[in-house]
Amino acid sequence: MAITFDLLKTDGRARRGRVHTPHGSIETPIFMPVGTAGAIKGLTPRDLGEAGAQICLANTYHLHLTPGEDVVGRVGGVHRFMAWDKPILTDSGGFQVFSLPKKAFTEEGVRFKWQVDGREVFLSPEISMEIQQTLGADIAMAFDECVPFPCTWKQAHDGVDRTLRWLDRCMKAHTREDQALFGIVQGSTFDDLRIRSAAETIQRDLPGYAIGGVSVGEGHELMMRAVDAAEPLLPKHKPRYLMGVGYPNDIVEAIGRGIDMFDCVLPTRLARSGIVFTRKGAYRVTHKKYRKDRYPLDTDCACYACANFSRLYVHHLLRNKEILGTMLMTTHNIAFYMRLVAQARQAIEEGRYEAFRVEFLASYLGGEETIDGEDARGED
Repeated sequence: MAITFDLLKTDGRARRGRVHTPHGSIETPIFMPVGTAGAIKGLTPRDLGEAGAQICLANTYHLHLTPGEDVVGRVGGVHRFMAWDKPILTDSGGFQVFSLPKKAFTEEGVRFKWQVDGREVFLSPEISMEIQQTLGADIAMAFDECVPFPCTWKQAHDGVDRTLRWLDRCMKAHTREDQALFGIVQGSTFDDLRIRSAAETIQRDLPGYAIGGVSVGEGHELMMRAVDAAEPLLPKHKPRYLMGVGYPNDIVEAIGRGIDMFDCVLPTRLARSGIVFTRKGAYRVTHKKYRKDRYPLDTDCACYACANFSRLYVHHLLRNKEILGTMLMTTHNIAFYMRLVAQARQAIEEGRYEAFRVEFLASYLGGEETIDGEDARGED
């Protein structure tokens, strides 16, 4: 098997584990930064590793369009292409395709025009598998149908059915033995559909499972309800991945519900607009009140940005559109997320996750600035 999972400790529903891949082990729970086109905006791979990242994402849809998977394959695969020797997960492209304003999908796949040059592109389960196998990531995702929110029960039902049929086609097309294929549970906000999707997906006996179709505007309560419906059915001895979820409070709550892996563009996308994540909430360093503030971005952080630079300096950089400002912001936000999941792992190991959850949420949600409403899914 391309990956294996060790369940090391549980604390209630929270889990402490380790995923073994061809490019190294991943300590879970873990957050995975998103490098849509094969790069984390604002960070070199060296800096990403120093910030604590253990695995990152690349996107099938974008790398297929440019430079093309054949180009990536000829240089040795996505790890060599990115100069990142740790694990990589590739999204199937399904979410990006279904987010496009104009597309035509049939049982065979989805046809659309690339917005950059207008050329027609077709993606199917088989093509997505071919692309991901050529890219060579450690974990590939099945090509699924992500229905919008809100949607009708019938739309969600049909999406579950098509996702299952496409999963069978993905499994047939996926032959690379050193790459794990994860299935995706869909069902929107309907408990019965989430339960059915999870029950039928796990029958395929895959190396890992994801809960998809969340963080698309449904809000925290409905997101957690989707997790609560699907999670009890997911195998205990395999990793669980909640796709596109990135608000710190959502991550902490989902870890408490048995989720192991997360990804999102939020820490990097919001870094470029000046939003700093801290244990006491998020704030915007470009606000005028930080123009003369000599404190670091986060007084509880020892990352390179916080150890060496002040809020007033980063404020100055961002106001003047200096690239260094984006680099320092991204460095800190990624380091914050890595520290958050490390603290969660430690709390599970020590049997005090519930206390950690309560303490974190009280501090974070009572903090400086709310940023709910930002789109958590998508590419970066």
